[in-house]
Amino acid sequence: MIDSSNALQRTDEEHGGIVRYQATPDIIDDRPVKPVRICSRIGRRAILAAGNSNGDIPMLRYAGGPPGLRQLVLHDNDEREFDYTSGADQALEQAATHNWTVSSIKRDSAAVFAD
Repeated sequence: MIDSSNALQRTDEEHGGIVRYQATPDIIDDRPVKPVRICSRIGRRAILAAGNSNGDIPMLRYAGGPPGLRQLVLHDNDEREFDYTSGADQALEQAATHNWTVSSIKRDSAAVFAD
């Protein structure tokens, strides 16, 4: 698994304060990266999490709890955006099992974006 994240770096005072840069991806061995990052950033479980692929399953399972929102965005409309549901098959199964909210680009985009 490759973990991608942005990082902050403090520069010396002469050249300005804090800048954002794209971190070099870290190679991680089978550990759930997103829950670890969420916990390290906010110090507790998030009550809202949204994802769009199988890689987001650990984060969606970690977040929530009553009250909470776990949302899976299903990219299933190649006319509006592009279709890439093949990487979300396991997440879609988990969504049905754990009652996560599933938003379909094909089904729900008309409610969000007026044509």
